[in-house]
Amino acid sequence: MEIKDLVLPSINQFASDYTSGRLKTDNFFHYDLNDEKVYEKRYSELMNRQFYRTELSEAIREFMRPLEINERVHQNIEALKEAGTVAVVGGQQAGLLSGPLYTIHKAISVISLARQQEKALNKKVVPVFWIAGEDHDYQEVNHVYILKNGRPEKTSYPYYSAGKPMVSDIGLDYETAVSWVERIFESYGETDHTNALISGMKEILKNSRNFVDFFARLMHEWFKEYGLLLIDASDIRLRGLESGYFTTMIKKAPEITAAVLEQQEFIASEGYKKAIEMSGNAANLFYYDLTDKERSLLELDGRGGFTAPGQSFTEAELLHIAETGPEALSNNVVTRPLMQESVFPVLAFIAGPGEAAYWAELKKAFELFEMKMPPIVPRLNFTLVERPIAADLDDLGLSLEDVLTGKTDESLQQFIEKIKDENLENLYQHMLESVQKAHADFSSHALTIDAALEPLLKKNQELIQKQLEFIHDKADGANRMKYSIIIRKYERAAASLYPGNSPQERIWNPFYFLNKYPDLVQKLAEKDYEFNNKHKAVYL
Repeated sequence: MEIKDLVLPSINQFASDYTSGRLKTDNFFHYDLNDEKVYEKRYSELMNRQFYRTELSEAIREFMRPLEINERVHQNIEALKEAGTVAVVGGQQAGLLSGPLYTIHKAISVISLARQQEKALNKKVVPVFWIAGEDHDYQEVNHVYILKNGRPEKTSYPYYSAGKPMVSDIGLDYETAVSWVERIFESYGETDHTNALISGMKEILKNSRNFVDFFARLMHEWFKEYGLLLIDASDIRLRGLESGYFTTMIKKAPEITAAVLEQQEFIASEGYKKAIEMSGNAANLFYYDLTDKERSLLELDGRGGFTAPGQSFTEAELLHIAETGPEALSNNVVTRPLMQESVFPVLAFIAGPGEAAYWAELKKAFELFEMKMPPIVPRLNFTLVERPIAADLDDLGLSLEDVLTGKTDESLQQFIEKIKDENLENLYQHMLESVQKAHADFSSHALTIDAALEPLLKKNQELIQKQLEFIHDKADGANRMKYSIIIRKYERAAASLYPGNSPQERIWNPFYFLNKYPDLVQKLAEKDYEFNNKHKAVYL
């Protein structure tokens, strides 16, 4: 495995300006990643704060207990109880088969930065992955893409719910899930590793009650040797620990909204689009009906109370829920970072491009809670390059940068233009113009005889033109067949590296590659990386 750094433009302007150092950091964040002492400063700040360490450690232990905790994970759980231990945190929704590649990229980033800073600070730093099981956006996690006819095609798990249950409450039917997984692997083609992978998936599915179980078991299998700690945001034990923080968020709900709107106004004045959509009456919390499994966003009613579709609460009623049944509450995009920061001693947060933008809108909200947001560290970005694909690029004279900036289609079109039969094109254009003129002359005379023929003549003209196009396309296709090997190389490169004009990590699932390279995740996780905001090209 060889890894090369590439400099690629970011598709997110804010993220691009942040990683390139063009932002005046103090206006958006509390820590500057270019400060050599940034992690030392953050560590010192954390040492002046109090956390429910033992309760948090035990919540993680209980959540991970069914996963068969190994010694490395056990050590990190125990370490979290100690006052000097801090964490590098990242998170993601519980995608089936782990979701797109960027999920493991984020986990690897968490592990790598924790390992680096443990050495640099000479303090215990544990990696933590926060599973967003409280989310209700099932459509975000219910599918993977497979390659069909040279293009990505979404393949969804067959489940329907009319309501909005949390993902952690969506059950998995073993037979249905196994059938779905086998269909996915069938699309990848059989290798020496396929049967073992499917067998492993069946064993994991046998012990998975829901989406979060399946996700957590996969992540634990891949990353347990690196001590990655897992916790579900909707875990009932964690909810109990969060009770007091929910109380504060309820009391300060109007102030939180005002703080975010004020920061958004500033960010807009700096020329950036807002990342969080919210109104002036946002409460930034969800109410979860534990009976109907329905998650509803709360809003301020303007009279000191809270409303959700078909329900209303006084502040006192909501505070009572926070105290006696916090599992009926959950965070949204605004309050989840506040909750995470309250619960964990976060040395750094690993963020995707979109996450960095919305964290910047929370600066004043953090200050409202008399907290600093942690250093926001852009996650590592990888593109996996198989050797046959690398050979195709060499044959085509394409650079990896060309492909990853969407220039493959342009190059292919230029090649197709170059191989066109010039005589065929000229003769086709001449024939088309001649037939059009002859038909126009004929139609003009025919209409003097019978004006009612006009619709029929137009339809006749369209049919003739379609037949000419059909013959031309057949001839042109036969000419292209002479160059089909080259054309397929363009198509293979695009499908593998920039499928559907999207980054590879947003489309392909890890098992697309694990089917050929079963130790891929471990090889990626064991390496040390420089967090230099450069794209990592991994040659397999």
